[in-house]
Amino acid sequence: MGRVSSESDSDLHLRDYGLVAAAAAFGISMYLAAAASIYRLGFPLDDSWIHATYARNLAVSHEWAFQLGQRSAGSTSPFWTLLLTPGYWLGLAPLWWSYFLGFVTLAGLGLVVEVTTRWLADSYRPQIPWVGLFVALEWHMLWAAASGMETLLHATLATILLGMLVTGSRKYAALGLLTGLSVWVRPDGLTLVGPVLVVLVLSGPDAASRLRALTSYLVGFGALFVPYLVFNLWLSGTLMPNTFYAKQAEYAAWQARSPLYRVGIGLVQLSTGPFILLWPGLAISVCRIVKSRNVAMGAAFAWCVLYGIMYMLRLPAYQHGRYLMPAMPMLFVLGMLGYLEFRGLTWMGKHHWAAQWAWQSGVLLLSVGFLILGARAYGEDVALIETEMVNTAHWVEQRIPPGAVIAAHDIGALGYFDRHTLIDLAGLASPQVLPFIRDEARLADFLDERGVQYLIAFPDLYPGLEAHSEPVHSSGGKFAPAAGHGNMTVYCWRCR
Repeated sequence: MGRVSSESDSDLHLRDYGLVAAAAAFGISMYLAAAASIYRLGFPLDDSWIHATYARNLAVSHEWAFQLGQRSAGSTSPFWTLLLTPGYWLGLAPLWWSYFLGFVTLAGLGLVVEVTTRWLADSYRPQIPWVGLFVALEWHMLWAAASGMETLLHATLATILLGMLVTGSRKYAALGLLTGLSVWVRPDGLTLVGPVLVVLVLSGPDAASRLRALTSYLVGFGALFVPYLVFNLWLSGTLMPNTFYAKQAEYAAWQARSPLYRVGIGLVQLSTGPFILLWPGLAISVCRIVKSRNVAMGAAFAWCVLYGIMYMLRLPAYQHGRYLMPAMPMLFVLGMLGYLEFRGLTWMGKHHWAAQWAWQSGVLLLSVGFLILGARAYGEDVALIETEMVNTAHWVEQRIPPGAVIAAHDIGALGYFDRHTLIDLAGLASPQVLPFIRDEARLADFLDERGVQYLIAFPDLYPGLEAHSEPVHSSGGKFAPAAGHGNMTVYCWRCR
């Protein structure tokens, strides 16, 4: 697990770039084909339409707003919004530009993981970049790449930063800039400060060099982080975007459950796929880190663990554990390094080759199997969003009288396809509801104060509010009931 002796030995050839890019393109094309065959192209998350709405309004109307004329900080990822914006100028938005960005990011992530592995494993000089191919075809990564969300970009930036640390780079100004940029992609990019400071403090030769390194890092980090804080203050008067506070309030019930239960559910999501067969390799790498006292590798592994636990405890592991995905690429690296170390051992004697063959074959079979299963899961996720959120948004745009005020929990597609005034019950675009987000009596009073005429939600999500409402439309989609949910319903508020 040491650094290679020659920097040029770890360089990629043009063929390696082509193979990883081709794998990413193939995987994403397979996922899109699955979505088109199951129902139609789209996004697997309603949140993706929130990003699309901000990007369109910025591109067309030059406003940072979910609803035109109302400046807001409801976008978790300002940098992702900026990347989506050119798609509207090019006529490729909202879908195809998002898919293209996902492809570029996935190919880049695969190459970053491939280079990092080559730097760290002397024995890894393959004819085919199979570590990079594994990442480019791993089903969680493909789902994220085709999701229209910033998840994979955050994973890539985190992997680049951690890869720089574990391969011995001490370019602290660059590491600071990467950390600051990651915050613009997701607020939890702040957690990357931790491993950098650990390496900085424990690896510097003397106090003076540590102080210089810290200064360089803080200058780089502050150059992007301070403008981020100012940006949020300008938008909403708070240091973080509305989503940061909304998620904490919305999932208070989840946070009240047993920590062991929450972590267990997260580990199941993390291990669903070929990664489950990399756990032995991960254990080998961790033992090696402890034995060698490798500070940088230990800091990278600790970040993955603590990052995962943070999300397991705070938010449900829904949508295939998408909040855990940014930690997965570095865990892949550690798992692969452990496998490579096992491959060079002989402690199983004449049976070693059989164990190695079984391990390789298992990872390959699970990768192929979950590539197919993941494509189907992605297609069904897209179909659910299209039939429930997007189709409902089109119905509302055509059937609800102009000027009506609507309250809804899932606002992404509504914001993109409809022009009615929206009250966001999840608090992203309407932060006023955050103090009483789960208090339906106070929510009812708030809706009355705002002159709401229609409520849009899944049945049983707000039983107290539904008791004062009359259903006027149901999506009728078949995918939500098949997944155990009711259909999205439009209610006339206070019509009972």
